[in-house]
Formats: sequence, structure tokens, C-alpha cells
Amino acid sequence: MKISNLERQKNEGPDALPSEERRKFLKFGLGVTGVFLGGSVLSLTSTRNALGEMGPVPPAGKFPYEPHYSMVIRQNRCIDCERCKEACVRTNNVPSFGYRTTILELEKDLGRGEKERVFMPVLCNHCNRPPCVRVCPTSATYKDKTNGIVMMNQKKCIGCKTCMAACPYNARYFDERKGIRAVDKCNFCFDTRISKGESKTACAAACPAQARIFGDLTDYSSELYKLVHAPEKVVWVLRPETGALPNVFYMND
Repeated sequence: MKISNLERQKNEGPDALPSEERRKFLKFGLGVTGVFLGGSVLSLTSTRNALGEMGPVPPAGKFPYEPHYSMVIRQNRCIDCERCKEACVRTNNVPSFGYRTTILELEKDLGRGEKERVFMPVLCNHCNRPPCVRVCPTSATYKDKTNGIVMMNQKKCIGCKTCMAACPYNARYFDERKGIRAVDKCNFCFDTRISKGESKTACAAACPAQARIFGDLTDYSSELYKLVHAPEKVVWVLRPETGALPNVFYMND
């Protein structure tokens, strides 16, 4: 999908989204309810609620990956305590000049002289159609065929930084430490926690407000699955106009 498609359609509503993109979200049991902010935020909701006539959500095993790791960020719960960032640094040996996850701060003007501070945790979105993978000349960055996590093979990385330029979420950094000199990024703590039997990423485990929920989209009993498909809940993704199909979802509850 070209960016111009959504730029032209901006706030025209869910029917403005190209049918190909709508079908991709329906594969995850998500109905498109609106396109907001000039195409920069896509509003989604459970197909049980918005598009029940399209049929039930896909049965287990029909997702692109199994397990299909994902994360829901309950944005309104973030208090900017930065415990998630500290846990990520400790767990994944992140240098001071880089980050695997961070928190953006926005200030909303509520009118009449009132303002509100809003915090938005961000990380690699482990896109289902990742631009970083598409542009890498050595296949150093790739999407794991088993679980869908966008990984880095640092031994293959030549430091061209093309993937950094292609990432819509500015979620990569170049590790300049001696003996490494390669691009690094979030991998949902797969090597440091998930592959060792832990059920949560370091950032999700450290969050005192449970703003980050990590889980498997193919596990219908998981908290993540239930949140994404909760009736009457609006779920959105960041920068859908890129066509990357991000795999990190945002909501307020």
C-alpha cells in the first residue's frame, strides 16, 4: 500500500482503507472502525463487535505464526516511571547511547489554559510486513518464521544502517561498542527471557501499572488476546500508512 492512499483519504472513515489492508487486519480478528489523525493512527476493534457478520475470529493455527508474539500497550496507564527502560537495559545489555524501548511525552492542550501530559511507550513493532527486513542487503535482520519476532543476526550486519532509515518507529540503534559494531533493537527479550521459559518481556514484567501486556495472539485464553478482542474496546496501531502492519497494539482502558 502506498502512503499516498491514506494521505488522500485522511479522516474519511474505515471504508477509505484499501480492501487489501482491511483483509489483513481481519485475519487477526480486527475490524477497522476509523482512520484518524491524517492516517497516522488507525482505529481497530474486535470483529465480534464491529464486523460480526464477517464471521468469527480465526481458529487457532490460522495465524501467520504460532506462537504469534505481540504486545498491547495500555497508554493511559503509563506513569513515566521508566522502570521498563531500566529493566530492558539490565536484561539486554543496552548501552547508554541506544535504546530498545523508550517513552515519548506529549502535551495535549485541553483548552481554557489546561494541559495534559500523555506518555507513550514505544519499541520495535515487530511488523508483519517489516520495511527493515525488506531493505537489509545481507538478511541480517529477518522475521522469525516460527514466532514472527523481527530479529537481528549481528554477525551478518555490515553496519550500513539501511534498516535504521527504513524503520517507521525509530526503534533501532547502532551499537558502536568494541567487538560489536552492528545494529541492535528489541527482540521481545527472546534470547534473554522468553526462550528460557519466562512469560513476559523485561519491560512488561517491570511495569508497576501493567501498561505493557506481552503474550501470544494464538492463545485465546491469554490476557493479550482478550484485550485486543474485548468488545467495545478501541485498539489502534501507530503509523499504519506505512503499510508495515505493526504488531504492537495501543489502547486505553
